[in-house]
Amino acid sequence: MGRYVIERNFGAISDDDMLAAAVKSDAVASERFPEIVWEHSHIVVGDDGEVLTFCVYGAPSEEMIREHALAFGSHTITRIYELLDDVTPAEIRRRAANQPVS
Repeated sequence: MGRYVIERNFGAISDDDMLAAAVKSDAVASERFPEIVWEHSHIVVGDDGEVLTFCVYGAPSEEMIREHALAFGSHTITRIYELLDDVTPAEIRRRAANQPVS
């Protein structure tokens, strides 16, 4: 299964409407797209006041991500990236410590 970062634009949405969109997204995924796993999201507000999210999902395909997005609505997908790896500072330090010194 692939992992994806989905950049979404919700426009100038209220906190209550954003919560409702997230609840609907989760419900649609559970009911119609059980293969999709929502890992987490980062929510930001752009300079123009529009709410953007960067959501990490596991899914069999990018197409299924798009179908799920269409089913719950309330936003537009700006871009989808296939996620290749996750790293943390601790992991980088561990990897660097195990590398031979040149």
